[in-house]
Amino acid sequence: MPETAQLATVAVDGPLTRDSVVAVARAGAKVQISDAAERRIAAARAHVDALAAGTAATYGVSTGFGALATRHIPPESRVALQRSLIRSHAAGAGPAVEPEVVRAQMLLRLRTVATGHTGVRPETAAALAALINAGITPVVHEYGSLGCSGDLAPLAAVALALMGEGQVTDAAGELVDAATALRANGIEPVTLHEKEGLALTNGTDGMLGMLVLAVHDLHALLDIADLTAAMSVEALLGTDRVFADDLQALRPHPGQARSARRIRLALADSPIVASHRGPDCNRVQDAYSLRCAPQVHGAARDTVAYAESVAEREMASAVDNPVVLADGRLESNGNFHGAPLAYVLDFLAIPVADVASMAERRTDRMLDVARSHGLPAFLAADPGVDSGHMIAQYTQAAVVSELKRLAVPASVDSIPSSAMQEDHVSMGWSGARKLRRAVDGLTTVLAIEYLTAARALDMRAPLRPGPATDAAVRLLRTRVDGPGPDRHLAPEIAAAEELIRSGELRAAVAAYLD
Repeated sequence: MPETAQLATVAVDGPLTRDSVVAVARAGAKVQISDAAERRIAAARAHVDALAAGTAATYGVSTGFGALATRHIPPESRVALQRSLIRSHAAGAGPAVEPEVVRAQMLLRLRTVATGHTGVRPETAAALAALINAGITPVVHEYGSLGCSGDLAPLAAVALALMGEGQVTDAAGELVDAATALRANGIEPVTLHEKEGLALTNGTDGMLGMLVLAVHDLHALLDIADLTAAMSVEALLGTDRVFADDLQALRPHPGQARSARRIRLALADSPIVASHRGPDCNRVQDAYSLRCAPQVHGAARDTVAYAESVAEREMASAVDNPVVLADGRLESNGNFHGAPLAYVLDFLAIPVADVASMAERRTDRMLDVARSHGLPAFLAADPGVDSGHMIAQYTQAAVVSELKRLAVPASVDSIPSSAMQEDHVSMGWSGARKLRRAVDGLTTVLAIEYLTAARALDMRAPLRPGPATDAAVRLLRTRVDGPGPDRHLAPEIAAAEELIRSGELRAAVAAYLD
């Protein structure tokens, strides 16, 4: 996805940033546990060791888990307890999730360990950091998390790899068994001690990682949506007057102001817009999909900003159960519940679907002779013989329909588990998985609008688009030919998608819009 952050090493000490998560997840940045974090980890472990040596029953140290928390576990069985926890909880099913998601959740779990509230041993934390730095990515399956008591199966798959069990992909992307990958990188398998199995699995890191990556991508995609909207306005001989700053200031939503400004700049100095700006122009009110683009894109921006604020708070949290407190107490809590993340993951899927829906409506207008103001039917070179972009809009419509289904919230569902001990769950992992699909769908929809608007602008010749939109068209023409007889369209859609995903399109117009 767009513009991967480039950081050589990420220091794990305190809250992480979006850029640092993206750098580790996508760019393979290394991690380093700070000296201060190492001291916190050691201090927390000392408290756990003291509890393990005592006689009082302590959840996660000398008892079973979940509905089995009333079972006392003698000292000689506690290593087996932790090993059994991880083996039994690594119960995922379905296809493997993307490596970037796994790397993000590994980093985020390491960050929580570094807070000194989990009780993990320093050598276990170091092993997790070594796994990340070696590019070893445990295989995590699509299904297995209810978004409560932590992303249990996804995180257990990581802990299993630390133990030298299960399957991983190595730095070369080859699927191998964990023991082989650890041995090849000089990493000793970990024997988990008291509390460590819980500490490695009881977090919201999988859904949080996907939220951070989605927020990163949506910032870029909403910039692209502003650009493609401007291209469509220009191609449809729409007015730029509605994007004026004084009009937008009457409704001072920050996202709306940003989108309106970007659309206005994208249309600046456009000969096409200038050609119908005179007193005889009757285009005083364009259709909503043109006129209201800042309001819709802006509302999406503000939603992303809210979601990012939730992600930032979560990246500053210590999510585990039980947690080690500064005075040495080990206390049970409910901070593992994924509701804060689940809600915003669901929330984001709504504006994603709506922004895509509006882009599809603009595309359709450019293809309809009754509404396109002089463009040929379906932008075909020879309408009737050629179909132009007719079926590209069908593809958009199919994706938009899917996006509407993906906007149905996951977080309103709850299926009790663990013999009714865990009787209300967040389904945040499910919300995160569908949001990833939604972000991909929005990319496709915007790529088709980009492809169609560029063709329409070429068909306005000899009039030329403005500098910003012309730069977008010229970039596309390095991959896709201009108007002509029908040709295989799927590769052209894929090429437009890649220009968006790679960040090239955003970079090509940045000097005009930022």
